[in-house]
Amino acid sequence: MKQKVVIRITLNNGKKNARSKAMQIAVGLQGVESVALQGEDNNQIVVVGDSIDSVNLTSLLRKKVGSAGLTSVSPVSTEGEKQKQETKPSESGIQ
Repeated sequence: MKQKVVIRITLNNGKKNARSKAMQIAVGLQGVESVALQGEDNNQIVVVGDSIDSVNLTSLLRKKVGSAGLTSVSPVSTEGEKQKQETKPSESGIQ
């Protein structure tokens, strides 16, 4: 199942490379399809993928980058799944 994980990172020491390091950590995990920065000051990392261990990712970010907090985890439905649900044929057999 595809899911979207949003993690908020706080950069206390003004590290310039912290954002890129955080993205490298996220991309290195198994199942990750895409990583993006979001938020007011690009302080949120949005990770989309299949069966992502969000707790492990947050722990890694805390160890290597600084303060990190898990904001949200939500399922992502693809366009193909939406079309299948909308165009299901009736199985009742009534004509």
